[in-house]
Amino acid sequence: MTEISLHHRRDPMSSPLKPTVYVVDDDDAVLGSLRFLLETDGFAVRTFRNATALLNAPHSPGADCYVIDYKMPDINGVELARRLRKSEGDTPVILITGYPDENISTRAAAVGIKDVILKPLLDENLIKRIRGAIQGNPKS
Repeated sequence: MTEISLHHRRDPMSSPLKPTVYVVDDDDAVLGSLRFLLETDGFAVRTFRNATALLNAPHSPGADCYVIDYKMPDINGVELARRLRKSEGDTPVILITGYPDENISTRAAAVGIKDVILKPLLDENLIKRIRGAIQGNPKS
């Protein structure tokens, strides 16, 4: 089991640097769309095709927010968020899914995920949630 450790943190709202969002999704079309959406709105974006790619990647600068797909072939989004919480603490995580069920929100909340957004409704709603998560996270 691989764990990541990020030691570089900054205040994303007072820094001249753009807030950094890490996006994890196994669908290339979704990754490309989210990269375009988020970069257009002023975020720095790093994309990963699966949880393992994120866990094994060098991380500098660290993420100010994670956008993670729930259903991925290697590690699901809730398990990835649980692993990130061990090393990242309070970095906000937004879970996205195209396969909603009544238990996803409960499982997500158990690992500290406050926002679950349904695909394909990933536009201004996602931007609003990311900005709110970053602003509400005092340790970013």
